[in-house]
Amino acid sequence: MRFGILGPLEIIGGTGPTDAGQATSYAPQAAKLRVVLGTLLVRANEVVSVESLIDELWPDAPPRTATTTLQVYVSHLRKTLQSADPANGREALVTRRPGYLLRVGADAVDSAAFEELSRRGHQALQAADFAAAADLQRRALALWRGPVLSDTPHGPVLEGAAVRLAEARTTALDERIRAELHLGLHRELVAELQELVAEHRMHEEFHTHLMVALYRCGRQAEALRVFALLRETLVEELGIEPGPGSSRLQRRILEGDPALSRSGAGTRARAAAGTKTGTRAGTAGSGTEAGARVAPAGPGRAAHHDGAGVAGAATGAGAGAEVAYGERASGTGGAAEAAAAGWFAALGALPAADPYFTARADELTSLERMLRSAPAGGCVAVTGMPGAGKTALAVEAAHRVADAFPDGRIFVDLRDGAGAPADGPQAERAQALDRLLRGSGGSAGPADGPSAAPRVLLVLDGVTSETQVRPLLPALRGAVVLLTARRVPAGLPGLRSMVLGPWRPEETRRLAGLFTGRAGTRAVTRGGTPVVDPAPGPDPGTVAEIADLCGRLPLAVRTAAAQLAARPHWSAATLAERLRDESGRLDALRSGDVDVRARLLEAYAACPDEQRRAFRLLSLLPPGRFGAVQAAAALDVTAPRASAALEALADERLVAVDRDGWHLPELLRLLAAERLALEEPPGAVRAGAERVCRAYVAAAAEPGHAPDSGARGLVRLARTAYEAGLWALTVRLTDALAGAWVQDGGEAAYTLALDAAERCADRSAQARMRRSLGDLAWQYRRVERAHELFSGALALARAADDEEEAARALVGLAELRLDAGESAEAAALLEPALAALSAPGRTRGRYEASRARALLALAQDGPEGARAWFGECLELAGALRDHRLEVYALRSLRALSAPSGPGASGPGPGPGSASGPAAARAVEIRPGLWRIHPAGVRA
Repeated sequence: MRFGILGPLEIIGGTGPTDAGQATSYAPQAAKLRVVLGTLLVRANEVVSVESLIDELWPDAPPRTATTTLQVYVSHLRKTLQSADPANGREALVTRRPGYLLRVGADAVDSAAFEELSRRGHQALQAADFAAAADLQRRALALWRGPVLSDTPHGPVLEGAAVRLAEARTTALDERIRAELHLGLHRELVAELQELVAEHRMHEEFHTHLMVALYRCGRQAEALRVFALLRETLVEELGIEPGPGSSRLQRRILEGDPALSRSGAGTRARAAAGTKTGTRAGTAGSGTEAGARVAPAGPGRAAHHDGAGVAGAATGAGAGAEVAYGERASGTGGAAEAAAAGWFAALGALPAADPYFTARADELTSLERMLRSAPAGGCVAVTGMPGAGKTALAVEAAHRVADAFPDGRIFVDLRDGAGAPADGPQAERAQALDRLLRGSGGSAGPADGPSAAPRVLLVLDGVTSETQVRPLLPALRGAVVLLTARRVPAGLPGLRSMVLGPWRPEETRRLAGLFTGRAGTRAVTRGGTPVVDPAPGPDPGTVAEIADLCGRLPLAVRTAAAQLAARPHWSAATLAERLRDESGRLDALRSGDVDVRARLLEAYAACPDEQRRAFRLLSLLPPGRFGAVQAAAALDVTAPRASAALEALADERLVAVDRDGWHLPELLRLLAAERLALEEPPGAVRAGAERVCRAYVAAAAEPGHAPDSGARGLVRLARTAYEAGLWALTVRLTDALAGAWVQDGGEAAYTLALDAAERCADRSAQARMRRSLGDLAWQYRRVERAHELFSGALALARAADDEEEAARALVGLAELRLDAGESAEAAALLEPALAALSAPGRTRGRYEASRARALLALAQDGPEGARAWFGECLELAGALRDHRLEVYALRSLRALSAPSGPGASGPGPGPGSASGPAAARAVEIRPGLWRIHPAGVRA
């Protein structure tokens, strides 16, 4: 069974051709079914979330029954696939959280076959095998039958895929023409190029190819006319001049350069393969990557990746175009040899400054200081996790230190067009750099002599290993090197480095401009008066939440901003709502060909198997910081081995570490959870979850454990244990929440734990969960529900002969009476409770009973009667080593001694509370929980 998306949707069955000799197509007729199948095909072998599919089907307003309707569509598609391939078709489309996955072979989709052939053609072009390059690109282009999924409505995913594949087709076409020009096929190309130029009026590469083809056919005047038309179009429509490569080619045609008449071979041919310029289609400000290895600065284009988004107006032939057409060597030998070595750097080819660059003030200051103080031959490294904005910071710093490097700043991308490390003989690279630097004034100098003063800054972007840099050092003695890398390249002499993390929380208030298109720009004025944009910006709190949901990772935040810009009917609140769903968050962080998940996967894929498995298992831990003991439980190793594994992952920037412990950055945590579900057997996941739950239960039982510090993590783990059917562990994890204030999810956690307790027939546990739920109901003023739960807890505890739990249920009922002003009834309930909770080992219950008794004494006897009971609370909190409860007891004792206002019926208000007569009647009944006499609670 094969699929076609490079044109109308096709499904070719495996049953053989028809009598007419044509293969049978099983493509669905219904447009909605084609949308679902097309989306699954462009994301083949990946889980596509239900939310993404719903967005694709109904971009504007999904119906209330969207999820059910989608399930019906999937069922129809399974039947279609089974018809096409009775043996395996139905099993190809599987349900996998949080959506669906379509399993296809490597060559079963025409787009995958196209990309593989195009990749091989690109490699052949780099290797100067022009015949193979032309043949492979021809075969790749022959797979196209029309625009991507031309018979299918496009939503955001399909539109992004269509743009990406169309750009890839244009690139393949460009490289096929380059190869054929090298093969001397210029006469055969003229008609095709004239058609391409008419279709792509601002594509400089096609124009320069046509100029060369016409020139080699002896049609010099027509070649110059092509340049004139290109310049006229760019000036009239964009207000820019053609790129320097196109302009130099025009001058060479005017001069009748004989070298241009030759098709080119050898070194120049290899240079052609490595110097194609232009940028991949991307979204302004979204953090897309530059498609070329080197980003020449010039009108309308700029390099941008690793979180440094820049709007590009047009692609161009770039500085290396003439090398492809047999450029004369005078004055450019270094550049030509750099191109021959596998990458190209033009002098002054630093990407333009990013107008959307924001925050990072401290890092910029530090990096600028390091660059200005670096000696000749010195190296400075910017490292960090993918998407942290390393390239953006390096480029911004390079612009700021321009005065310190008057002979130039050179930018070299050490990755190929696909983002992989570029290959090439190191000796050739070193020689090319040496020539390049000599030409720029930053000569290397004798190897055994003193280094020249640093007058050139060389930016090496995308360093993956010190082996890429170390052989080049002799050629860099007269330059300062600024390199970007995921990890610190060890072994480079005199290296100084900084680690770039996510934006700091306080920097999020500067990010609103990313969502309005005004980040990093100067204020617009009219007649010297600032012009105020009447359109309101997004709520700063919502922007901060979006940034937090993106882990404050620059690439992710920019991508989220691009999503919002692409959907004018969305508000920032809509985007935040979609990002809150963890199961679909990485799907949402994709815009055009910018895919945050793909960038993070690059770092994951670069690690060995053992590190990848450790990374996956760490997703079993709840969000937030953790120690080696918790990591050891997830990894099923000893704590020392867990520490070593964490250090290795930190080196790869897959785990973050600071003085407070380790943690998985937010989006990496989601990626790890995805990979865990996809790559680990379910039995191993369940066993790991059980180990983690037991470790956290043990940690929560340790003396001095602060209940609030890990409350959210315990709630999350309790839900994990419940979903795994670990009923007893669910109860124990929820028990560990005792005394903690859980802002969100507490009631749901206790409800799950109550169900778990019922499943394992533990009456004492049922009583504890009902009492905890009653406590929450009372705090939220659902008094009748609280009374029902406390009464049920009391009955269950007595049935289980659990004296302690029965006493704590009595305390809950007493607080309800006290809250209603029924002091005598409250006293009658508290007396037996205090007696039962005086036994050893019942300290927390005794604390709660003493606190309630103190409040009763305050109501009956005034401050003096309550003092002794609050003093007992202080002693019990000390025994529990619970700092929060100690502070509450101390605050209550101080309030008893403070002067009370008129009408006071209890301790004065605590710190930060209101003042005046009304505040004097406020009683802090629990830490942070207040009663305004005679009833009502405020926090």
